[in-house]
Amino acid sequence: MVKTLGKSEDLIEFVKDRLGHDKRYAIDPTKLEKLGWKPTYNFETGIAQTIQWYLDNQEWWEQILSGEYQNYFEKQYSL
Repeated sequence: MVKTLGKSEDLIEFVKDRLGHDKRYAIDPTKLEKLGWKPTYNFETGIAQTIQWYLDNQEWWEQILSGEYQNYFEKQYSL
């Protein structure tokens, strides 16, 4: 998905798995589909919309990276 951001795949850095790290997460939606459920998005559409959300909401996640959000919670929940 780095191409969606106009970035080079050279930015991808592969690292060793952590000990005890799950190798794969997967679901079997068969029972849900029998009940009439269908996914709203496929992976490609969902990840593209997620990336766009983060691009459109940079101010929100920058506060998380900077730690500013902790000040909010400390003020709201300090005893």
